[in-house]
Amino acid sequence: MSAARDAFINAMRQVASTVTVVTTDGPAGRSGATVSAFSSLSADPPSVLVCLKDDSRIAKAVRGNGVFCVNVLPEDAVQIAQCFAGAYDDKEPDRFAGVEVSDTEFGPILSRATAFTCTLDRTVSHGTHDICIGTVTGISNAGEAPLAYMHGSFHVVRPKRAV
Repeated sequence: MSAARDAFINAMRQVASTVTVVTTDGPAGRSGATVSAFSSLSADPPSVLVCLKDDSRIAKAVRGNGVFCVNVLPEDAVQIAQCFAGAYDDKEPDRFAGVEVSDTEFGPILSRATAFTCTLDRTVSHGTHDICIGTVTGISNAGEAPLAYMHGSFHVVRPKRAV
């Protein structure tokens, strides 16, 4: 038996997560989307996972390209997060328009983002989402404080001083 859907959603709104944009490029096309479900998986070998809605453009492109890039956004990148979440798609359908990127064979790296370029190792389907496991091939550590998301809004992360 599983928990009630609404109770699950309300509880998950209390969990803070870094805001990431997953990008990809290759034979299946260039795509990008804001994603909240991102995690390290293993250090041996270095690997990460992202969860993508299985019927979304980004999931189809990642599966087709076999590569992806996870961009951890800096704390002042709210507009970029909203753009790749589709907030401006009606005015500008190209989410990369006007966004400073460095193109790689894995997908664009967004300016000032800490980025993990990955080859897609495997995809596990669960419910409405694909869990995409990637072997990390490269890291671009921007050294920026990350943007976070919790309870329907963006937040900045600040260290708590030891007492």
